[in-house]
Amino acid sequence: MRWRDGDRQALDSLMPLVYKELRRIAQHYLNAERAGHTLQSTALVNEAYVRMVEQNLPQWQNRAHFFAVAAQIMRQILVDYARSHGASKRGGNVCKLSLDDAEESPQPVDFDILALDDALRTLHTMDPQQCRVVELKFFAGLSIADTAEVLGISSSTVKRDWITARAWLYRELDRSATV
Repeated sequence: MRWRDGDRQALDSLMPLVYKELRRIAQHYLNAERAGHTLQSTALVNEAYVRMVEQNLPQWQNRAHFFAVAAQIMRQILVDYARSHGASKRGGNVCKLSLDDAEESPQPVDFDILALDDALRTLHTMDPQQCRVVELKFFAGLSIADTAEVLGISSSTVKRDWITARAWLYRELDRSATV
């Protein structure tokens, strides 16, 4: 891949090919945002593109790895956006996201995106691999097989980490909602 070798113009050639999928990921995020959210999927994709161009990003292992990094950047943009717009850390302006149905149409569960980000940061200190599984499955929408490929682990390990991390996150988010 030319981009891998430092050719930034290759990204410009790649974007039209992956734009539709990036918009799908962005729309997934934004459908879960609070009512009246002003950030649109096009703006989210464009901001992710700008950050991808400006950063010294890793060499892409495959298509799934590219979308995983893009989804992680979009997640960070939304967290930054929530913080900059004075979103309440506990309660108030909640997002509707589902940890249960990352592969299917989500059944919304109310929680604060900033609380989720805090919980994921804590999970990362305890078990970085479980945190990556959540990012790839939930935020990037990758399958068990794609997540296993990106992380270089078995599908059964991904399933086990997903179940464990999801249970831990539910507990943490429930605890933070009652604080």
